[in-house]
Amino acid sequence: MGIIFDIKRFAVHDGPGIRTTVFMKGCPLSCQWCHNPESRSADICTVLKTVRIGDKSFIEDEIVGREMTVEEVMNELRKEQIFMEESGGGVTFSGGEPLQQADFLLKMLAACKLENMHTTIDTTGFSNWKTLEKVAQKTDLFLYDLKLIDDKLHKTHAGVSNQLILENLERLLELGKKIQIRIPMIPGITLTEENINQTIDYLSGLKLPIEGVDLLPYHNTAAHKYERFGMENKLGELKSIRKSDLEETKLRFEKAGFEVKIGG
Repeated sequence: MGIIFDIKRFAVHDGPGIRTTVFMKGCPLSCQWCHNPESRSADICTVLKTVRIGDKSFIEDEIVGREMTVEEVMNELRKEQIFMEESGGGVTFSGGEPLQQADFLLKMLAACKLENMHTTIDTTGFSNWKTLEKVAQKTDLFLYDLKLIDDKLHKTHAGVSNQLILENLERLLELGKKIQIRIPMIPGITLTEENINQTIDYLSGLKLPIEGVDLLPYHNTAAHKYERFGMENKLGELKSIRKSDLEETKLRFEKAGFEVKIGG
């Protein structure tokens, strides 16, 4: 059984083509800009939800997370399989951190492969190598989060060291895996002159090539989630940025030889 908190159909920013994205609960990081804070805990939880009908409103419980079997998830994926096939899409496992539920993830990947579904994992890369190596055997593409190169800053803003993350990235490349780097662009944290320079230098120094780089503009649309879940929003005053704000950064990565997209 796996614990799933959402299944998003017709996703077009989570890998190639039209995809179905399965969001799995549990994450070892605590990124200050997380837009899915409800995914941090691996536990199913209940929160109050305000429902409005006309000029009336009432409060009801909302259960966040659901235990699902492999077959139950596959039944959901099969509903969109024709769109996946025609568009060159597939299935993306996201979270949270899908590697936190490694046993279930491996079973899901195996089931997808039996039905010729393209598999993508959106991951922080924070996992023991033994687990990640097994997962890699059944994964067609990794959307690999790269937040901060400075380890001290990574600990401050994401809650963990980035050493394992960087080591796993290089190991996956050595296995010949396709990897799309994703960088959340957080003003004053990741979107700084120093971090951009360090990131370009690091990626340029890799022995094997990556597929490309996605620059993900910060948005504060998750603010209501922090309020609902009674969680501290450390970036509560930070405003969203526009795609146009990242054009100069995009150009810098392109000059370094990378294919770059703004957004997923």
